[in-house]
Amino acid sequence: MYTEIIKIIEGGLKKEPAKVIQYAKKLMEKLTEEGNLQLAKGIKNILENKGTTTLAMEQLITSAPVDSETRMSIVDIFNPATVKLDIVLPETIDRNVADFIKIINNKDKIKSHGLPLQCTLLLYGIPGVGKTTIAKYVAAQTGLPLVTARLDALISSLLGNTSKNIRKVFEFADSKPCILFLDEFDAIAKARDDQHEMGELKRVINSLLQNIDEFSQNNVLIAATNHPELLDKAIWRRFNSVIEVTQPSVENISKIISLYAGEFGKDLIIDKKKTDKLVQLLSQKTPSDIRTIINNALTHAIVQERTALTLEDLLIEIFQFEKHGSYTTDELVKYLNDNGIPQMQIAELLSVSIRQIRNNLKD
Repeated sequence: MYTEIIKIIEGGLKKEPAKVIQYAKKLMEKLTEEGNLQLAKGIKNILENKGTTTLAMEQLITSAPVDSETRMSIVDIFNPATVKLDIVLPETIDRNVADFIKIINNKDKIKSHGLPLQCTLLLYGIPGVGKTTIAKYVAAQTGLPLVTARLDALISSLLGNTSKNIRKVFEFADSKPCILFLDEFDAIAKARDDQHEMGELKRVINSLLQNIDEFSQNNVLIAATNHPELLDKAIWRRFNSVIEVTQPSVENISKIISLYAGEFGKDLIIDKKKTDKLVQLLSQKTPSDIRTIINNALTHAIVQERTALTLEDLLIEIFQFEKHGSYTTDELVKYLNDNGIPQMQIAELLSVSIRQIRNNLKD
């Protein structure tokens, strides 16, 4: 029991909430075995209320750095305790993310074996595949706040200020238990041989590399980019975990529909024929696109005081999404008909006469 108490104190002094939580759980288990149920329950309540995360959040918010020129905050802070975050990933990506989370949660054990530790993860892939969501998921699974560098405020118009802002962000993240997230990483990590970049931005890379080297010795860093081909070669060596985040598989699209539709989509998911139709139409969409489509359908269903989504709801939203809101009623009629919706049902959905529907399809 004394070992767990010492480890908890060490974790608190070293700003390692994952270690505090890990040994608090072990202490709770020992107290339960010894029959000290009241104290064990007290520890459980603290863990469930994520007291360490709440304290860290208060410290982060009150001391967030700002750009000296604009006075804008140069970080955003995500509190993982405020949301329940579920995620659907391809099997290989899911396994790699889980491995990274295990490394964070076992930092102390790894260090005890004399191994150098770098908790650094680089995510790359096209926009909308879930890179930012993965970063938030890692935060949720480790109980660490996510500090996201705001590149719009970070890159200053004043020469030299960008490097200073980068230093501010790293020093800030180093002072509190958190995960530092550098989104749109290519904006500050472009190759130094890029002929289109000014000398100032090339000097930024040197500053960035130095900060990453110092920061990653004891802290957690995640970066994400839509353009991996633009990154400086030296950047890649700074990340011990690199994951390409790809489009969801057919199986995963079905799981994503179920996740985002929730109770509203229960009846829809049961019908395999309808699910297969949706998966086919959503096969080229990113998880972000699918979430937007489903959320729009849910919004309309709630406004209409309905408790379930229909295939027609989602077909209309898919069509509107693809057309960017620019289409005619005749085009929508044909789309619904081509996807198996009966003419009478189309007339009711669009509040037009069946004759108009038939004339449209005849033309």
